[in-house]
Amino acid sequence: MSMQILLVLFVIGLMAGVMSGLVGIGGGIIIVPALVYFLGFSQHEAQGTSLGLLLLPVGILAVINYYNRGFVDVKVVGIMAAGFLIGGFLGSKISLAVSQETLKKVFAVLLFYTAFKMLGWDSAIFRWIKSL
Repeated sequence: MSMQILLVLFVIGLMAGVMSGLVGIGGGIIIVPALVYFLGFSQHEAQGTSLGLLLLPVGILAVINYYNRGFVDVKVVGIMAAGFLIGGFLGSKISLAVSQETLKKVFAVLLFYTAFKMLGWDSAIFRWIKSL
């Protein structure tokens, strides 16, 4: 692996870590698109690599900071982790059964929906769609 690729991977990880610590995002929104567009990974490779990153306790230092300030509900984390475990298994089965192009479209729609919702634009968009 070249030094340039190592540097790009480190910067992707750094940005995902900063954004994860800052606003709780990282894998899907930062890592997956960066691996696809900067390093030429397929959508499946990028998603698998991003999930592989989750297996390690890479966010532990950020979690400790939030926990120390009282912002981590351990019960909620446990319940969601159980759901994530099952959901991750089912989602990966579905993902591997569809084409990369379909997967990219589903991923893009999810990102757009999330962005519109976070910006408060979702009701305006849905009103516009209903008016068509």
